[in-house]
Amino acid sequence: MAKQNRNAEKFRALHVPGKPLVLFNAWDAGSAKAIAKSGAQAIATSSWAVADANGVADGEHVPLALAIDNLRRIVTGTDLPVTLDLESGYGDAPDAVGETIRLAIDAGAIGCNLEDSFPATGKLRQTVDQIDRIRRARQIGDAAGISFFVNARTDVFFQERAEQHDEAMVGEAIDRARKYAEAGADGIFAPGLVNVTLIGRIAEASSLPLNIMVSDASPSLAALAERGVARISYGPRPYLMAMKALEEGARAASALAK
Repeated sequence: MAKQNRNAEKFRALHVPGKPLVLFNAWDAGSAKAIAKSGAQAIATSSWAVADANGVADGEHVPLALAIDNLRRIVTGTDLPVTLDLESGYGDAPDAVGETIRLAIDAGAIGCNLEDSFPATGKLRQTVDQIDRIRRARQIGDAAGISFFVNARTDVFFQERAEQHDEAMVGEAIDRARKYAEAGADGIFAPGLVNVTLIGRIAEASSLPLNIMVSDASPSLAALAERGVARISYGPRPYLMAMKALEEGARAASALAK
């Protein structure tokens, strides 16, 4: 637990607006070891990548027991801090989320992502409901005696296409970030948002360090840093890159065999 808490404190300190923590997301122990060899400062999982690697769709279709066992193997294989993508917490009720967080902490995690949408539909939860879920996650982290980092993911920007993102959606994201912070969240994650001006407004308005996910339409890492982003995630992209390389290698080998 002492090592886990040191890693938790180290991870928290890496969230610096303007000098973002870059997370090249892993999906298993082998990918985590490869990422660690690159000089990475921490390991984060991608739920989409973990799901696809296990032959199922994202959206909590990976059994929780498997997700936790996968986490334990990753933690065992690296000395770096490990944060887990827990999707929507594997349960609607705060106590269900709390039990999921407890399992993650017992397996060695120092943080998690926790979404404010329903995994089955992608629709947003009521803010008041997500507040209760975040508050329970915070209580479990505190009770465990570690500085567990609750990265509150808001799916506001997944409700519309990128070209339809506007000030009203930014306002809702900022309001949710404020309320999530009051409930005990440590970071705000806004995947799907790619407009650099809107990103800057959230980073400036929120007391929580802002996490942005890389996509083909994203601004450069330098531009994100200039706008005050504190954490940058690659999500499923590393997994997709690895699978593409595997496919190309297999195709070349098959061609040689003909």
